Amino acid sequence: MAPVVPLAVQITSRLLSAMDRALPAEHAGADPQVRRSDRADLQANGLLAVAKKLRSQPREVAEKVVASLEGADLIASCEVSGPGFLNLSLTDSALLRQVEARLADDRLGLPRSLDGTTVIDYSQPNIAKEMHVGHLRSTIIGDSIARILGFLGEDVVRQNHLGDWGTQFGMLIQYLTESGGEWRQGKSPAASSLSWLNRLYKDSRVKFDSDEEFAERARTRVVALQAGDAETLRSWREIVTESKLYFNEVYDKLGVLLTDEDAVGESFYNPFLAEVANELERSGVAVISDGALCVFFDDIMGQNGEPLPLIIRKRDGGFGYAATDLAAIRHRVGTLAAHRILYVVDARQALHFRMVFETAKRIGWLNGEVDAVHLAFGTVLGKDGKPFKTRSGETVRLISLLDEAVDRARLVVREKSRDLAAGGRETIAAVVGIGAVKYADLATSRAKDYVFDVDRMVSLNGNTGVYLQYAHARTRSILRKAGHDLVARARVHQGVVLEPAERALMLKLDDLDLTLKEVAHAYEPHRLCAYLFELSQTFTSFFDACPVLKAPGPEIMDNRLMLCRLTGDTLRIGLDLLGLAAPDRL
Repeated sequence: MAPVVPLAVQITSRLLSAMDRALPAEHAGADPQVRRSDRADLQANGLLAVAKKLRSQPREVAEKVVASLEGADLIASCEVSGPGFLNLSLTDSALLRQVEARLADDRLGLPRSLDGTTVIDYSQPNIAKEMHVGHLRSTIIGDSIARILGFLGEDVVRQNHLGDWGTQFGMLIQYLTESGGEWRQGKSPAASSLSWLNRLYKDSRVKFDSDEEFAERARTRVVALQAGDAETLRSWREIVTESKLYFNEVYDKLGVLLTDEDAVGESFYNPFLAEVANELERSGVAVISDGALCVFFDDIMGQNGEPLPLIIRKRDGGFGYAATDLAAIRHRVGTLAAHRILYVVDARQALHFRMVFETAKRIGWLNGEVDAVHLAFGTVLGKDGKPFKTRSGETVRLISLLDEAVDRARLVVREKSRDLAAGGRETIAAVVGIGAVKYADLATSRAKDYVFDVDRMVSLNGNTGVYLQYAHARTRSILRKAGHDLVARARVHQGVVLEPAERALMLKLDDLDLTLKEVAHAYEPHRLCAYLFELSQTFTSFFDACPVLKAPGPEIMDNRLMLCRLTGDTLRIGLDLLGLAAPDRL
C-alpha cells in the first residue's frame, strides 16, 4: 500500500500550487510553513516572508493566494488572519478519509522514508563488572533510536562496544588461574552469572591490592593475554562468556534488542591498532611527541595552555581508547559500509569524540558521504538533585532499579486490575514497571539530566509510561465490550457530521508521520513521547465527550469504534518504537 500523506503535507502542496498561480516567480522556494493551530485546524505563516521578499503587503499576498487556492475536497475554509496568516479548516470527509486509509495498512500508512546503513554504538558495559545506573540511558536511548530508524527504512547495525580488554583482565585471569578448580567449584549450576562475576572481581581486587607479588604476576598476565597465550585466552573467554550471560539477563529484563551478535568488544579491534597507528603516522595526521604518537588540534588546549593531544600510541607502545575508537570507525565505514555512525555516550565524553571524529576526518575515514554523531545524554539524578547513588555513596545497580520499579508497579496493577489472576497481574506489573523506567528516561530531552523518582514514574497521572499504556488498554477494552463481530463489520462512514472531539483526535492521529521524521532527524525520542502523551490526552477528551457503545446511531458508533481502533494501533506502534510493551489489559 502507498504511504498515507499527512494532511499538513497535502495542504502545503495545495498552497504551493496556489502561490505558483498567484505570485511572481520570485516566490519560488518559499515554505508556506503549515502548522497546527489553536485558531483553526492548520495555520500557514510563511506568506509574511514571501511578501517581504516581493516587497508587497502581506495581507494582499495572502488574499491573492487564497483566491487561487483549490481543493474543496480537502479545505472547508481558508481565511486571512492578522498581518497575513492563513487559517485553514479541513473538511470532515478529508479527516475520515485519513482514518480509513490508515486503518487499511498494518503500518498505518507510515512510509519507509530512510535508506542507507546506520551503525549505532550504545550500552557499552564492561566485562566482569555489574551494569549500573550509568548504563541505563545509553541502553534505553540507543534501543529506541535503533527501533525508530529501522522502522523508517534504515538498515540499522547495532554495536555493543564491550569493555573486554585492558589491564584489569590480568588481575582477573591471574586470580582465576591461581585459584584453579577450587574457585571454579564455588560456582554452582544454580548460581547467577552476576554473583559469580561479582565474587571474582572483589576477590581478585583484594588480592591485587594486598599482595604485590600477585600484582606483578597479574601485570605479566596482561602481556600474555596480549600475546595470545592459549591458557590465558581460555580464562579470558570464560569471563567474557559469563559476563554476556549476565548482560543478556539485563537486556531481556529491559526488553531491548541487543543480542550476542551485536556485541563487538574492544578486543575485536586489537589486531588493527598497529595498522591504524601506522596509517595515521604515514599520512602525517599523527606525529611523535615525547615518545608517544599523538594528534594535535589548534583549538584544543589543556589547562596549562599547551596543546592537548589525542594519544594514539603511548610511550610504552600500548594503545588506549582513542586507537580503539579510530579502528572502530575505520571498520564501520570500510566493512559495515555505514553512511552514519551514532555514539550514544554520556556528555562527559564530548571532547574525546570531538578529537576522534576530527582525526577520522583528517585521514579520510569520515568524509562528505559518511558522518559520525555523538548523541550525548545527561545524568540520572536522585531526589536530592545529585548523581544517583545508594545511601552508602555507591553506584546504584541497574537490576536494583528495575526490581524496585516492578515492585511499585505491582501495587498499582493490584489496585487497577482486580479481575486479573495473580499470574496475570505479575506479568502486567513487570511490563508496567520496566516501561515506567524506560519512559521516564526517554520522555526527558536526551541532553538533560532527570530525577529518578519511582513513585512518579508508575503514576497513572501525568506524562508517564503507565498513563500511555492505560490509554492503549482502554481502547482495547472498548473494542472487547463491543464484541468481535461488531468491530469486524464496522467501517468508516462518510457524510456523518463530526463532533469537535472527534476532529481533534483525527487531527492528532494524523501527526505521527511528521513526528517520527522529526525524531529521526534530531535523534530525540522525547518528541515521540510528547506526541503519544498528547494523543492519550486527546483520546481521553474524546472518550469523555463522545459515547462509543451508546452512540446516537450505528454509523456514528462505527466511526467511533474505528477511531478507538486507530488510536490503539497508533499507541501500540509508538510504544513499541520506544521499546515499551502495550498491554491489552491494565
